[in-house]
Amino acid sequence: MAQAVAQRPTFAPWTDPDAVPLIRFEAISKRFGDFVAVDQVDLSIHKGEFFSLLGASGCGKTTLLRMLAGFETPTEGRIFIDGIDMSSIPPYERPVNMMFQSYALFPHMTVEQNVAFGLKQDGLPKARIRDKVRDVLELVQMGRFGGRKPDQLSGGQRQRVALARCLAKEPKVLLLDEPLAALDRQLRERTQLELVGIQERVGITFVMVTHDQGEAMTMSSRIAVMNAGCLEQVGTPVEIYEYPGTRFVADFIGAANMFEGVVVSESRDLLVVNCPELDGEVAVAHAGAVPVGAPVTVMVRPEKIMVSPRAIPAEVVNQVQGTVADIAYLGDVSIFHVALKSGRRVEVLRTNLRHTGEQELTWDDEVTLAWHPGNALVLTR
Repeated sequence: MAQAVAQRPTFAPWTDPDAVPLIRFEAISKRFGDFVAVDQVDLSIHKGEFFSLLGASGCGKTTLLRMLAGFETPTEGRIFIDGIDMSSIPPYERPVNMMFQSYALFPHMTVEQNVAFGLKQDGLPKARIRDKVRDVLELVQMGRFGGRKPDQLSGGQRQRVALARCLAKEPKVLLLDEPLAALDRQLRERTQLELVGIQERVGITFVMVTHDQGEAMTMSSRIAVMNAGCLEQVGTPVEIYEYPGTRFVADFIGAANMFEGVVVSESRDLLVVNCPELDGEVAVAHAGAVPVGAPVTVMVRPEKIMVSPRAIPAEVVNQVQGTVADIAYLGDVSIFHVALKSGRRVEVLRTNLRHTGEQELTWDDEVTLAWHPGNALVLTR
């Protein structure tokens, strides 16, 4: 299901054609022997973004992050940070800092010593180090834990210390490699919004690698969905979810019902598609031109579909009958799997506005499914 998006809605420098990106990947590829981990990636990230590289294991997202950090060397292409080519710049001289999944805290040092370590390596005066350590620990709400060792902290607290250590050096870019993976679900969900709040306050560009769709949707200004070393789509969480560019993205981000069909008629903003699985024709609002006879996929998200045991008004154009085959009760919502006459099952998500004892639908009920043309999407690839 769709996730809450925490990023400020008016922040969109990528829409300004004159805006200069902070980070640029130009035709970046990385091969390990015969294996192509990253394949001709072009990508721009702007100052102040909370940008996520999202994809399944092995898609190339971590390799791309490691090349940005300087831990891997591109086989082809160039990476620019703030207009400077990073090709010959070693990791320790790049204006980036990386927060690892394991947090990599020094177990023999206190929280304050861990945060101060990089600042001491840079030769900052003691008074300056003291002030910066105090400020970043307060920022991550760890000020009263400065004297503790990592083994005296919870997982969430260690995560905050690792973040403070990265922020203390004031990098232009903070790289996060699955930063919340070690946390339990409730703490992870709470920390997601806290991280976004911290990022907005410090103004540092965050680039995060994650395989968790909900995490990327909640935290990101934009998301790059990766598949087999390539970029499938780059966009805001709303764009990625509501308007996926490919079947892969539609299927990877959230749940999606997808039906194969052929375009039988086209008008300026409406396509009619014959879908045998839906026992006939469906109408889809569509801004682009798709020729009659073209094979397409019609996508409808589960929450966009109405389900009712009663007749649905005829003005709701797309309607199909079926039988409730399975029900999954998740507390706030229920998921219905409805079997159509064609044998195809359709997933429908419905918010539970009533107590479960008052649910009007149960197994084997005959129901009507319906959705508006604007709530479906045509995918051509």
